[in-house]
This record gives sequence, C-alpha cells and structure tokens, in this order.
Amino acid sequence: MALEDTAEHWQVVASATPFTGHKTSVRTDDVVMPDGAVHQRDYQVHPGSVAILALDEEGRVLVLRQYRHPVRHKLWEIPAGLLDVPGENPLHAAQRELYEEAHVKAERWHVLTDVFTSPGGSDEAVRIFLAQDLSEADGERFEVAEEEADMELARVPLDDLVRGVLAGELHNTCLVVGALALSAVLRGDGVEALRPAGAPWPARPFEE
Repeated sequence: MALEDTAEHWQVVASATPFTGHKTSVRTDDVVMPDGAVHQRDYQVHPGSVAILALDEEGRVLVLRQYRHPVRHKLWEIPAGLLDVPGENPLHAAQRELYEEAHVKAERWHVLTDVFTSPGGSDEAVRIFLAQDLSEADGERFEVAEEEADMELARVPLDDLVRGVLAGELHNTCLVVGALALSAVLRGDGVEALRPAGAPWPARPFEE
C-alpha cells in the first residue's frame, strides 16, 4: 500500500452555491456514495493560500500576532495570504505576503510542505514555504488596514515555537505545521532535501 494521498472525484449529480462572499463561497454538492446513495455535502470554496516560515541566521522564526474574529483569539501566526488570482504562482504570492506583512525579503526559498487545512469542510489548500537569508525589503512599508493595523511582529527561536505548539499554547494551523515540519527537517535530511520553490502543486496548478 502506497502511503500517498491520491486525487479522486466521486460523481456529483447536482450543485448549488447558496452563499458567495468577498473571497470565498459555500457550495452544496449532491454526491453519489460508493453504495449508490446520494448525500449532500456543504463546504467552503477557497482560492488557496500561501504561508511563509521565515528563518533568520540566528535560528529565529518571524511571527506575527493578529486578531481572528471567527475564533475570538489573537493568534501567533507566520506570514500568510490568499492566492489573489486563479493560477497565480505561489512563490510570487509568498514573496508579496512576506513583504506586505513583515517588510522582509528572502534570497533562499524551498517548499516546506503542502496541506489541506480542513478537508471535511473546505477545499482550501495551503503551500508553506521556508524562506531564508532574510533582509529588510526596499522602499516604503506596505500600508496595513483592518485586523492587520493591530498586528505585532516578533522573531522567536524555533524550539520555543515547537514547545508552545506541544504545550497547547499556539494554535494557528500554518504555524503549527510549519514549525513541526522544519524541526523534523533540521533533525533529518536537512533543508537541501526539501522540494524547490517552484515544485508542482497539483492542488493549485500555476504558471511558471
């Protein structure tokens, strides 16, 4: 048995979109099950996201603290953002988000991991990048608004993040997955064994 997720498409006999929002929507599909019965499945339709675990030369990770209204928490997170247009190159989106949220640029990029954040209720796919060789970005800082206007920035040792995750103190999906993945990488085959920044992403195909 191959330990690998595989794409599959069960028959959909009807589909509706009862809600359309600014960035996402909700879809209801009537899906044919293996026994032939048809059942409805509701899920969020999402454009996809990128996240960046930015690691400096001192082994610290760039994190930010931001209010998230659905969970009524201020969460420590890593920089992240939506894929703004279908087919957008995820590396370009990640570089943009790192600049906009932290005013930082990076010279070395790898794919750290790819995840479906909540596959039982959303089709959101996230590519998490590892960014290294950090420096301050050129030009003026990006003007932030809404929740981002209250954002705090910090650089935290990776081991402190891992301890916080395992202690149940840190909850953001991308931070949790990114910190644990990088910890495993550094204790395993090393950064150079990671996929290159332009590696294919079947969940969100993109132009080079």
